[in-house]
Amino acid sequence: MRASPDDWHLRLFEKSVIKQVKLCALRDFLPPTEGKVCLDLGGDNGVISRLLRAHGGVWHSADLNDDAVESIRSLVGERVSKTVDGAAMPFADGQFDLVAVVDYLEHLRDDRGCVAELRRILRPGGVLVVNVPHLKRRSVSRLLRSLAGLTDEQHGHLRPGYSRQGLESLLGNGFRVTRVSTYSRFFTELVDIAVTRASSASAGGAVHSTKGLLITEAQMKRMEKRFRLYCFAYPCLRLLSKLDALVPFTEGHRLIVRAERA
Repeated sequence: MRASPDDWHLRLFEKSVIKQVKLCALRDFLPPTEGKVCLDLGGDNGVISRLLRAHGGVWHSADLNDDAVESIRSLVGERVSKTVDGAAMPFADGQFDLVAVVDYLEHLRDDRGCVAELRRILRPGGVLVVNVPHLKRRSVSRLLRSLAGLTDEQHGHLRPGYSRQGLESLLGNGFRVTRVSTYSRFFTELVDIAVTRASSASAGGAVHSTKGLLITEAQMKRMEKRFRLYCFAYPCLRLLSKLDALVPFTEGHRLIVRAERA
């Protein structure tokens, strides 16, 4: 889907290396959605919500704060809800065939309560796909992020991520994990650190929220010239990220899991 000049959300997404890699991972893990009732949680301020709806099925979307919800609604229109950490989700028992949780659990205090709610709103045999930061021991990427001032607090993270074993354990009560993978190795992370650090330095007017830094339309207009310059550099950055193929023996810094409701 190509973005028009007015679709600034999509323009940013199309030129984000890490978000493009994330979208590929999600699409690889999702089952066919045609004829299904689906939910995305935390769908990247609406862009991933919009792209997932293009796959077919009846999609609902939800996120944690008013700014994110409004951003999602501006892109997809209907069936958008707000969730509250630690509270029941505004959906019926067994309402969904599929739930995609995208960069959401790490923003919650009550992640176990959320998993219990996910089990409640999924039908028996329903599919859950969860994408989270991968908590790795001796992570060079995490050290570089810290040195660049890109803290968990700045991103709205209440925890740095999950190990493979930790996420499987969290899902263990009520779900059967069927597939696990990681993505975004060193070079993709290096690109993301550089781009995020540069954009954070010029983030005047952005909204700080429980989901981290939300870029607003007004800020995007102020950054238009810088964004055009960045677009020229994007092909080189995308090429640099592909060097991840040189280190296939390492685990990625993002973790994605597919599970079935028991």
